[in-house]
Amino acid sequence: MTLGIALAASNSGNYVDQIVAQARSVAELGIESVWFGQRMDYDSPALAAIVGREVPGVQVGTSAIPVVGRHPLLVSSQAQTAQAATHGRYHLGLAVGSTLAADAFGTAFDRPITRLREFLTALRELLDTGTASFHGELLTVTPSLPTTVPGAEPRVPVLVAAMGPQALRVTGELADGTLPYLAGPKTLSEHIVPVITQTSETAPRIVAFVPAVVTSDVEGTRATAAQHLAFYEQVPSYRRVIELEGASRAAELALIGDEETIAAGIQRYYDAGATEVVLTTTELAGPDDQHRTWALAGALTADWAGSSTAAALPTV
Repeated sequence: MTLGIALAASNSGNYVDQIVAQARSVAELGIESVWFGQRMDYDSPALAAIVGREVPGVQVGTSAIPVVGRHPLLVSSQAQTAQAATHGRYHLGLAVGSTLAADAFGTAFDRPITRLREFLTALRELLDTGTASFHGELLTVTPSLPTTVPGAEPRVPVLVAAMGPQALRVTGELADGTLPYLAGPKTLSEHIVPVITQTSETAPRIVAFVPAVVTSDVEGTRATAAQHLAFYEQVPSYRRVIELEGASRAAELALIGDEETIAAGIQRYYDAGATEVVLTTTELAGPDDQHRTWALAGALTADWAGSSTAAALPTV
């Protein structure tokens, strides 16, 4: 997994069918990974399992399931089922959550870092041993039956959408990497990569999610992006990384322009320490430009595969 696409469909028609069709189109272009957010409608691990079965070979991931309102035992079952269904091509992405997620479950959004640490500790035990005996301040995980799903191999990789220092330290200690969104190259290299690396026993995965659209209508798409991404400016964790990058609006972090512009923008994320990049909101300028964006990602992937120096990002 080097360059992936975050997929989202319209709210008309059959959502699952639309996503499967998108995943097939992406795979035909040579893109090797697709990712799904977790909203309050579809279930992202189930969607990933379906896509992984319908589109053989493609890697599938969720980014990200809030831990607030959920239990490690249930998430472990979902993740392992998706891993078995896809024969080892599933990547579990978690998030600390927010008051929005907590309110939906009728629970308080308090002590989020403690909850994240306890959740990851218990989940790690479940995935590593097939059981758990965890008694925390906020969570208890004591299954009376085995929790291993046969065929869920290799062990499900766990990543966290961590961007603040405390969350990054916990993630580095207990997970396989981070899934930053709207964190630009400067923020990655100066704030995210150094902190998570300090507490990781092995080199952590840094999977940067980046809004990107290849288009000729730069001004119009930038205006659409400003409306689409404005929500994140109200969320403290996102507002912080936007400001760390020296931006005032989330849309300033979007890569919008021709193929050369987007390719150069992607390169900056790798130079900043990203191990993988996932392009998001590729639909902002309509289906033609979305396909143009996907085609660029496929061309870059093909060039990397044929290059003897994978670290050098080609231009197209």
